[in-house]
Amino acid sequence: MEWFPIVAVTFKFLVLGTGMFFAVKWHYDQGKKKKSMEKAQEKRAVMRATAMVAALFVLLVVGLVFGTFVLADRLGLDLTLP
Repeated sequence: MEWFPIVAVTFKFLVLGTGMFFAVKWHYDQGKKKKSMEKAQEKRAVMRATAMVAALFVLLVVGLVFGTFVLADRLGLDLTLP
């Protein structure tokens, strides 16, 4: 029974190593398939989506701050700076 851990660990490393090799190879091959034009379009689309999310976030923060000041004013809170 003392040989089992040695065989099991060796088998595990072989199977995981083979799987990792083919995973890296597959991702590398997929990256080579994309053309530079597709990459530029994809990058442009990601940048556009990022800008839209950032603009939405800024608008929501401004709306939240404005709404907070309106609510504070209606409740009669004093928010003047010292």
